Amino acid sequence: MKTRRRPHAMSDLSPTVTTMTLQTSTPRHAKWLLTFLGIWLIALGAYFAFVRPALLPEDPRFIGTPLALLREAAPGLEAWLRIVFTVMGGFMAGAGVLTLFLARAVVPAQLRGTGWAIALAGLPTVVLMSAMNFALHSDFRWVLLLPPLLWAAAVIAYVRHA
Repeated sequence: MKTRRRPHAMSDLSPTVTTMTLQTSTPRHAKWLLTFLGIWLIALGAYFAFVRPALLPEDPRFIGTPLALLREAAPGLEAWLRIVFTVMGGFMAGAGVLTLFLARAVVPAQLRGTGWAIALAGLPTVVLMSAMNFALHSDFRWVLLLPPLLWAAAVIAYVRHA
């Protein structure tokens, strides 16, 4: 709690009035970064569940086998991957919903352990995804470096404010 003096028009004739105010500021930067990342995770999940093809052009290139040979050797591979990516997209979207809740409800409340929760949630989600895209030499690796950097910025913004 901060002590604040309220000025009066005629301070020399009136007694000094002291009020107690609670600190009500919130970690705004962390809140907005995590809000953006939550929306991004939901959109990415929707892309994986509904739009992403089973195999991107970079996938056969990484495997070292032409797409035609993959289809011939494993005719059910693409149907199976479609199911895998639908499930994975659902988990991404779910992580996004939880990230949005964290950003909009928990970060402003500054509950104990929030900084740790933010940091630890980013590791298996955006950081791991970005790292694996670099390991695969994905065409999207540089774009997918942005979310972990923004997540780290959100953690730093939260910790600096707390």
